[in-house]
Amino acid sequence: MPAAAFALALGSAFLHALWNVLLARERDPEPATAIAICTSVVVFAPVAAVVWDVDSRVWPYIAVTSLLQLLYFALLATAYRRAELSFVYPIARGLAPVLVLVVGVVALGIGATVAQAAGVCLVGLGIVLVRGLGGERDAAGGLLAVAIASSIAGYTLVDKSGIQYANPITYLELGMLPTALGALLLVALLPAGRARLRTAVRPIPALAGIVSFSAYALVLAALQRAPAASVAAVRETSVLIVAVFASRALDEQVDRARLAGAALVVVGVALIVL
Repeated sequence: MPAAAFALALGSAFLHALWNVLLARERDPEPATAIAICTSVVVFAPVAAVVWDVDSRVWPYIAVTSLLQLLYFALLATAYRRAELSFVYPIARGLAPVLVLVVGVVALGIGATVAQAAGVCLVGLGIVLVRGLGGERDAAGGLLAVAIASSIAGYTLVDKSGIQYANPITYLELGMLPTALGALLLVALLPAGRARLRTAVRPIPALAGIVSFSAYALVLAALQRAPAASVAAVRETSVLIVAVFASRALDEQVDRARLAGAALVVVGVALIVL
């Protein structure tokens, strides 16, 4: 893997961890998430217009991925209100590629290698350590993390096919526009939703949206220089980065078991995607 591609993928991992930390720190994550999505759509609209390249066959994929992205962000905001970032993030990010692999094997008839099977086992062990071997269990947070992983797996499978019909940045912009409008509508329907949205129009949520889109842009740049599997493997180091960020910025108690679990998730995902 070229050094430039490695640096870009690692930078993307850092930014992905950062925008999740920014949203997890918000006292009212639902409107903050909506503002973040809207900011990213507005800021990067000129870029999408410049590189515009769309085939008419893309629209069914845009419709489905928009719904799945909306579900993803809604679940993410809910999870960050109820559970710790260092708990939710490793499970959601680690379980998603496992689900994609399972769908590929069961529904699409794609074979799995020994390394991928070992990766699934490591991800499973990592999730057990992140969840905790004893003491109080966060069942609701765990279910939300699994639901988030399912939504990630869903839009990943859709985007693998849909991306061939549009420029990647244009595809992301088109998919995120309905997501942004849907997020605004959902939050507006919540109790005092409009007032909460006005309160959330602040620099931090807006920055989270810009960082989120920038993370994806770095991935695209890395993919131009290295194979997708290598880029994906490096990007999953965000699981470890989040664990460090959560202990420092959110004062979460990230013990050795949870940190070891996050590391196992990273190794497991690397085996799956490579």
